[in-house]
Amino acid sequence: MARIRHIALVVDDSEKTAAFYTEAFGLKEVFRQKNDETGGQWAIYLTDGYINLALLPVERPDRPLGVDHFGFAVDDVEEGLKTAVAAGAVPPTRTLPRDGRQAETFVRDPHLNIKLDISRGWLTEKPAGAASIDTTTAAPVA
Repeated sequence: MARIRHIALVVDDSEKTAAFYTEAFGLKEVFRQKNDETGGQWAIYLTDGYINLALLPVERPDRPLGVDHFGFAVDDVEEGLKTAVAAGAVPPTRTLPRDGRQAETFVRDPHLNIKLDISRGWLTEKPAGAASIDTTTAAPVA
């Protein structure tokens, strides 16, 4: 059975938003990532120990501020994807990179067009290894 494990919010300032949720609700930071979509900011992942809150500083017309997607943890991502698509989910349009990001694949709800993340799970405490990853493409040297 799939379990809801995170909610992702599109934010304009991930540091300020993270400070609010940690101060107001006691959430703990467990991971950060920076990539070409985050505009130089860190995407910050917070947790209450069970559900995670992903703060995504992305700027695209199709992603207004607020809820971007929510994610399900499954035991087998490929099987979860097959089950979702068989139930009517819109399949992914691209393959996600395997570079340390927590998402495995995305589908869309066929009725509401909400993006749904299907993954093996999310961090609920800081990892033993690196607590951040920067996959930003370096700017070309002029």
